[in-house]
Amino acid sequence: MQLTPELVALTIRDVRDDGPEPGWTPLSETELDDLVDRIEREAAGEPLLVFAYGSLIWNPEFEPASRERATAYGWHRSFSLKIQRWRATSEQPGLMMALERGGQCDGIVFELSADRRRQDLRALVAREIKYSEVMDMVRWLPVRTESGAKKALTFWASTKRAGLTKPLPVAEASSLIATACGEGGSCAEYLHNTIVDLQAEGIRDRNLWRLQELVAAEILARQNA
Repeated sequence: MQLTPELVALTIRDVRDDGPEPGWTPLSETELDDLVDRIEREAAGEPLLVFAYGSLIWNPEFEPASRERATAYGWHRSFSLKIQRWRATSEQPGLMMALERGGQCDGIVFELSADRRRQDLRALVAREIKYSEVMDMVRWLPVRTESGAKKALTFWASTKRAGLTKPLPVAEASSLIATACGEGGSCAEYLHNTIVDLQAEGIRDRNLWRLQELVAAEILARQNA
């Protein structure tokens, strides 16, 4: 991989917390509970599965009851969510991953444990859905596993109706990823960690591999300018 830890380190800066994402409304506790209630109703008493395709794979922040490889057909990973916080700032916006229509996406399905289900689900939703305007970015996807077809919850599976994500030309995306850093780290670090963890799971995403080459070249070019 050309996006080495040494290059990633060049993108890390000490950035202060500038508060909520500009123009978005922080999700209230009531809205959070309502969203969790909706998910529980839609699960209809079945085991609650979560499809992870990015940072949830390497940092789920809960202990799953089980995990297995899964594929979501008709979706692919894309750095298409423009951000101005966490791994970016208003001065240097960045990109995070979402699922966009087309292709297929290999990932991991986690099952929430029965004894901590509500607690873990609430913490997971609070982590992924921080603003009222993005509540539509929780949805169920059909996935295929070795044990058969299943329904899994996922986050940031985008639709044209929601209009919250926008795929960019790869040159523009790589430039944003190479320069953005916030209090949570840099976008280049996020890309690197995702690829490394996908590799550990035996998953190779050709789009991310092409992107990391361009991001590495962008970082080097800026260092040599």
